[in-house]
Amino acid sequence: MSAAPIVIAHRGASGYLPEHTLEAKALAYGLGADYLEQDVVATRDAQLVVLHDLHLDDVTDVASRFPGRQRADGRHYAIDFDLAELQQLAVSERRKPGSRSARFPERFPADAALFRISTLEQELALIEGLNKSMRRTIGIYPEIKHPRWHHEHGIDLAGKLLAVLAAHGYSNAGSAAYVQCFDADELRRVREDLGSRLQLVQLVGEEPEYAPLLTAEGLARVARYADALGPSYKQLVSPTDVPLLRKSPLVDAAKRAGLKLHPYTFRRDELPAFATDFEALVLAFFTEIGVDGLFCDQPDIAARVRDRMARGG
Repeated sequence: MSAAPIVIAHRGASGYLPEHTLEAKALAYGLGADYLEQDVVATRDAQLVVLHDLHLDDVTDVASRFPGRQRADGRHYAIDFDLAELQQLAVSERRKPGSRSARFPERFPADAALFRISTLEQELALIEGLNKSMRRTIGIYPEIKHPRWHHEHGIDLAGKLLAVLAAHGYSNAGSAAYVQCFDADELRRVREDLGSRLQLVQLVGEEPEYAPLLTAEGLARVARYADALGPSYKQLVSPTDVPLLRKSPLVDAAKRAGLKLHPYTFRRDELPAFATDFEALVLAFFTEIGVDGLFCDQPDIAARVRDRMARGG
């Protein structure tokens, strides 16, 4: 019998609380997620913090807190600030780029400055504490963000990330951890040069640059260093009507290569044009498409659908 698919809390319970805050991670834990995602970038003093973007503008008050610190493109970059400075910032619900308007207006109020940036160490300590007090094990799912950018700024992000993970007991294939990255060369380096035995996930998008990875030959090469493929969920379907989605050829091709499928990102408040019901969409990917896990902004809903499916309901 195949293992039940996993539910990965995308940036925590980001459908309910501002993304990548410790509060969003604690909530996702309580809502039944199996893994919590950590996007990891570096500060000027080479500390690892949990943020989705290289820049800070869309989720913090950096412009008002540190006026004049933007680059020529008008953005404030995490790598231009020391950790002590970043920890002064207030984190809020994500806004539309260059705007004060929330990207998802029905989510947590965007003007509530209640949250702070956390370090990777702080988040891992939170998860370790919850695993102890809740008497269950929830996994981690860090992403190496923009490794070439970090190399250009003198930081080996992957090397530093692996060192932190190892210090917290995440060091082998049996660890409750996946490490993901869009950069195939860097992910291969993690496996072959840095010698990581953790489960690795090759992220891919719909852009043409990823096409060579998605051929039969490309997937076979990916499978030599990675354990799973992380595509957009739209890459896995030839949509008609939910729940009668047709699998795209990529699904079977990835399976033949021996890769698990962990697509991103399912959001109740951002349904694709071919779906009218969020639970039906999630169920279709669990059953018709046969994914091994998925990223979700509302992890409680995905977990409920998965568990109901397992009970035969």
